[in-house]
Amino acid sequence: MLLLGLVLGGGALLWFVQGWNGAGPAQNPIEVQVAPGSSLSSAARTLEAAGAIRSASRFLSQARVLGSGAPIRAGEYRVPARASHAQILGLLQGGKVLQRLVVVPEGLPSVLVHERLMRAPGLIGAVPVPAEGSILPDSYAYQRDESRVKVVARMQAAMTETLDALWAKRAAGLPVSSKAEALALASIIEKETGKPSERRMVAGVYTNRLRVGMKLQADPTVIYPVTLGRPLGRRIRVSERDADNGYNTYAMPGLPRGPITNPGRESIAAALNPAATGALFMVADGTGGHVFADTLAQHEANRAKWYAIRRARGEM
Repeated sequence: MLLLGLVLGGGALLWFVQGWNGAGPAQNPIEVQVAPGSSLSSAARTLEAAGAIRSASRFLSQARVLGSGAPIRAGEYRVPARASHAQILGLLQGGKVLQRLVVVPEGLPSVLVHERLMRAPGLIGAVPVPAEGSILPDSYAYQRDESRVKVVARMQAAMTETLDALWAKRAAGLPVSSKAEALALASIIEKETGKPSERRMVAGVYTNRLRVGMKLQADPTVIYPVTLGRPLGRRIRVSERDADNGYNTYAMPGLPRGPITNPGRESIAAALNPAATGALFMVADGTGGHVFADTLAQHEANRAKWYAIRRARGEM
């Protein structure tokens, strides 16, 4: 009988230990929410209800004997398929919460930021389209059932903090007299060049034009009132280039009445620290960048080269 008891006891211990590291019941990854202040017992009941473990009581007893005893952390978790009890406890104790992100690329206008927010799974509540230029492009983490209003507030706080910091480091003698003007100029720089390396040069051209009172003549400022930042999908019409609407920098000198997109940190930095250049003109070079000129004669020659490239491509 003693031998039988030892065998049975040894088998039970083996079952207990193997069950701790054995595959769990979930056939697919399962998302579970551990509320703030949750105990291991309440978390175990949540895991059982979700199907991540078979028995909350067995999980608890194994955790108490075989686990580390470290506290668990609140948050949303993605439990892998077939995760063992040991893996699940490590997940909760390590705080490896599920990362939900809203990604705002540089130069994304607010109407499209709004669309991303409204499509983001797990966010709740409606939110109006944010003011143009108020969102700092970045990746923003959020938790399930967080409000869209709170996420927008974080995005806008990040822009305010960034703009304040860069404004404090601005070059002397700039023709922009406020953070709002700097943001408007940065938004044009963001839309005008696809090459990060030439942002400060583009900023230099527009800064020079502002200093001498020349019109900026930036195509993106013509497009913005038409589409609110969405792609135009066609060539600009003469009527649009002539329209006086507070944004079109072909129809008026100076900056538009506000930003035409949400500029990134580097475009803001370029607007506040432009390249030292004599250039007043720029035209596309066919590679996504621009060629710059100090005089109109140089610019006309550069533009003729660009038109030849476009004709060769069948665009004209």
